[in-house]
Amino acid sequence: MDINTISYFVLASVLLTITPGPDFMFVFAQSVSHGKKAGIATGLGLCTGLIGHTLAAAIGISAILYQSSLAFNLIKIIGAIYLLYLAIQAFRENAQPEQQQVKQYTLSALYRKGILMNILNPKVSIFFLAFLPQFVSVNSGAVPLQMTILGVLFIVQALIIFTVLSISAGTVGEKLWGNPTIVKWINRMKGLVFAFFSIRLLFEGK
Repeated sequence: MDINTISYFVLASVLLTITPGPDFMFVFAQSVSHGKKAGIATGLGLCTGLIGHTLAAAIGISAILYQSSLAFNLIKIIGAIYLLYLAIQAFRENAQPEQQQVKQYTLSALYRKGILMNILNPKVSIFFLAFLPQFVSVNSGAVPLQMTILGVLFIVQALIIFTVLSISAGTVGEKLWGNPTIVKWINRMKGLVFAFFSIRLLFEGK
C-alpha cells in the first residue's frame, strides 16, 4: 500500500477518534470516575470490539447489515438499551471516594463493557464499511487484506489516544475523589452522557 495513502488514513483516523463521541466519552467518564487503569481497561475493550468491526467490513458482513433494516434496527435497539443500562448504573454509583477505587475484577468488567458497547453499535460497522474502502486500491493487492491492515492501524491509533486520555482524565479524577459532592456530580454527568448517546443511537438512521 502507498505510504501517502496510509499517512492520510492515519491522520483522518486520529481526527475522527479525538472527536467526542460515545467511545471517547465512555473512556473519559470511566477515567474520571474510577482512575487511569479503569479508562485503559475500557479503551482496550472498545478497541477489541473494533477488531470484530474490522473483520466484518473486510469479509462483507457489514454490507449485509447495511442492506438489512431489520438486523440494523435490532442491534441498534439492543445497543441503545445497553447504553441506558450503563446510564442507570452511573446514577446509582456510590459517591463515597473509597468506593471509587477499581479492583482487578472490576477492570475485567470494564473491559467487557467496552467490547459490548462497541459491538452493539451498528453505526460503527457501517462507518468502517464506508470509511475503510476510501483508502483501498484494487491495484494494491487483495482488498480484504488491505481493509484488515487499515483496520489494525485504526485500532492502534485509537488505543494510543484512549490511553493518553485515560491517564490525563484519571489524573484529574484522582484530585476530585476527596470531595464526595464532586464525585456525585461526576457520576450524574456520566449517567447523562450515556443516556444522551443511548437516545441518539436509538433515533439515528443508517
